[in-house]
Amino acid sequence: MNILSGATAVVAIVGLACAAQATELKMSHVRPQGATIDVELKDFARSVKDATDGGIDIKIFAASALGDYTVVQEAVSVGAVDMATQPAATGTDRQMQIASFPFLASSWDEARKIYGPEGVLHQTMAELYAKQDITMLAAYPVYFGGISLNRDPIDPGDPSKSNGIKVRVPGIKSFQLTGQALGYIPSPIPFSEAFTAIQTGVVDGVIGSGAEGYYASFRDVTKTYIPANTHFEVWFMIISNESLSSIDAQEQDALKLAAANFEAQRWVVAEEDQGKWEQRLADELGTNVVELTDAQLAAMAAKVRKDVWPQVLADIDAEWGQDILDKARN
Repeated sequence: MNILSGATAVVAIVGLACAAQATELKMSHVRPQGATIDVELKDFARSVKDATDGGIDIKIFAASALGDYTVVQEAVSVGAVDMATQPAATGTDRQMQIASFPFLASSWDEARKIYGPEGVLHQTMAELYAKQDITMLAAYPVYFGGISLNRDPIDPGDPSKSNGIKVRVPGIKSFQLTGQALGYIPSPIPFSEAFTAIQTGVVDGVIGSGAEGYYASFRDVTKTYIPANTHFEVWFMIISNESLSSIDAQEQDALKLAAANFEAQRWVVAEEDQGKWEQRLADELGTNVVELTDAQLAAMAAKVRKDVWPQVLADIDAEWGQDILDKARN
């Protein structure tokens, strides 16, 4: 072997060694490519790569490409998927319904107090994920939820009347009971089948998302949007404990710091982002965005808290849940 070829071989070996040091992590999320969360997660991935000098390379998989969020959470738990930023899946632990408790927060200030880094829900969800061998890196505030209809509304601000409108709800007890309490006929339908169900008239609308979600996934069947503040939508950035332990302590610290910054930045823009998507529904799609009065919103919240909260609490351990709600509302 001549000196040149020997040097080339050394460079190649060093290059392979450096390449071997990089850890690739797969991150799943539920929105289409180009959606707000997709753009923000790609920025997050770049920040992590820069902070670790290329040591961590996060690949983003949009539109549930790695599976439905319920399946993905189970996969993260066993290390089959590295990371995800998505709603909490309640199928494996009914207590995770606490994250989407209806009408818990009434304003963005309240939401930050409850769901933000120092909030009781933030701590509670981290503890629940830990039971599934998952580390929660950040909470991601999305929006206050509302009601999408493919038709004109009927008494949209009066929860005392049954309007006879059938709506798709997630297969989560709190959403089903909330829909019923607000006068609708709830029909649990998987998210993947929801658009077709509206398009074919099986249901006339959706409860369980907000303006951005309806724009992203139901824009062609949203003739009316009712910003009822049904729940505060918050997603969680999670990582498998197995995947987290595969990277060294310094890179773990960099990842956690980047996640904390990611969450902090989202709280800065989330409220404005919600308003932007409501306006886009109106301006671009001609959607009738119903204006509800403070009195109407208060009446809806009061009815759901009275009728729905006790039933959901009974489903998740009333004493445990009530203690969290008391801390959230004090």
